Amino acid sequence: MLGDRGAAATQLVLVFPALILVLLMGIQFALAWHAQHIAQTAASQALAAASTQHGNAGGGQARAREVVSRIGGRVLVAPSVRVTRGAETVHVRVSGGVIAVAPGLDLRAEGTAAGPVDRWTTPGGR
Repeated sequence: MLGDRGAAATQLVLVFPALILVLLMGIQFALAWHAQHIAQTAASQALAAASTQHGNAGGGQARAREVVSRIGGRVLVAPSVRVTRGAETVHVRVSGGVIAVAPGLDLRAEGTAAGPVDRWTTPGGR
């Protein structure tokens, strides 16, 4: 019986850091998932702004940056926005790093969207 004294404390000292690491990893992946949703939302909003008939790539970039600053907070780190608008289609890519909670992880989040440029037409196709 005397040989078991302190065994629980020793086991706790060995297990506690592993439990904390598992908890931090869970939080880190939840933040990465959230950052992915932020990037996708920003890309969708940028597509909506850039694909209007009189829209442009600059308007799409401004809209994406606004969305990231409003809902991204500090979760999406150093976001980059690329909007390419052609005569027929618009392509948007929003990417950035994920705030680090767990040591040794460098996660990235990315959202993409693409769609046609909106045009008004008349019944004759003009």
